[in-house]
Amino acid sequence: MAKATIKMPEDFLLKLSRLGEKTDEIIPKVLEAGGEVVEAKVKSNLQAVIGSGTKEESRSTGELLSALGVSSARQDKDGNFNVKVGFSEPRSDARSPDGSISNAMIAGVLEYGKSGQPPKPFLKPAKSASKNACVDAMIAAFEKEVENI
Repeated sequence: MAKATIKMPEDFLLKLSRLGEKTDEIIPKVLEAGGEVVEAKVKSNLQAVIGSGTKEESRSTGELLSALGVSSARQDKDGNFNVKVGFSEPRSDARSPDGSISNAMIAGVLEYGKSGQPPKPFLKPAKSASKNACVDAMIAAFEKEVENI
């Protein structure tokens, strides 16, 4: 039976061992870098669809656009880290006294439409268009963090 021994470079092994200790610090930074790329694409798509193709003049207040953001990286019950690109609540210009009109509802109506209002997708196209750029940004952030070790 043949036997092969491969020796890794010492500096690479040191980086790997230090990476294990700093994983919980590096992962949130990498995810947030990717989230920022996706947020920028969602924001540009949202700006393009708000008020476009309407029969009447747009009544947009800019509230939905300003509520868009990226959450900080959080760990779920399974130990996985996640960031979310979405809308903060509640609306500051609460159009209904009971606050029943939320940013999420307005975004859903824009994305999927409703009776008498055709859909104007902005989330799904942003997801598709920003996937590669998001991965590239996360790889670059990861490599930067590894170099600092």
